Amino acid sequence: MIRRHFHDLPVEARQAIADKAGPVHAARTADGGLNSGIAAFLETDHGPVFVKGIPTDHPQAPAQRREAAINPHLPRACPRLYWHIEVAGWDLLGYEVRPGRHADYSPGSPDLPLVAAALAELQETTAPTDVPIKAAEQRWAAYAPPGTAALFSGDTLLHTDLAPHNVLVDDHAHILDWAWPTRGAAWIDPAILILRLLEAGHTLVEAEAFASRFSSWRTAPAEAKQAFAAANDAAWREIARDDAAPWKAAMAGHAAAFQAHLHTCREKDSA
Repeated sequence: MIRRHFHDLPVEARQAIADKAGPVHAARTADGGLNSGIAAFLETDHGPVFVKGIPTDHPQAPAQRREAAINPHLPRACPRLYWHIEVAGWDLLGYEVRPGRHADYSPGSPDLPLVAAALAELQETTAPTDVPIKAAEQRWAAYAPPGTAALFSGDTLLHTDLAPHNVLVDDHAHILDWAWPTRGAAWIDPAILILRLLEAGHTLVEAEAFASRFSSWRTAPAEAKQAFAAANDAAWREIARDDAAPWKAAMAGHAAAFQAHLHTCREKDSA
């Protein structure tokens, strides 16, 4: 998506933001991020605010509306949503600004215990029933081996996109960008995190050992883990096939390697 700057917004949209946040004195476009037409840190009369937005007719606009709806149900460490407005063809969210930087997932990083603590808190969060989010068994049904999608069901609120640019670190870790909240088994987020650890340079053994910090992963049935690894493999292969970006091909490779790893471990356990 083309990233615009705050002053590229229509005058009506900028005025609506000022009506919510106070007069804007400075605006800095955020680095990184893939799914927002605008992402900017604003200095206003009422203090700092982070604004992200997307054209209301963009295919990803419903995902941003889900992000707004889920915010009141998130753990306290997640940034608070101050306001949500639709104006001048833009869907705009105004967030609390948390200090910090994107997480470092590399082996030995001091950020990793903070990430684990944030995810452990999320693991205790029940998915709300009053927000229309997908169930995991529905979301991955087209990719799972036949008859296995039901193994993904549960009541935990899942983030499902734990890339390091979606985690902000200061003295704690804060999970951001809730475009794809999902209701499902708690062990799914640790499974998704494994691929991001592989991306950051961890070995398969190291990545799974990190996931084993979470009781949900330690106690999940081997059959369920294997089925989800297969579904994740199929999903990433489709993503990489549709878009040849090198990082997507790399993620597809990690998903395939992890599926093979779990298959080998399961065979050894049953021998």
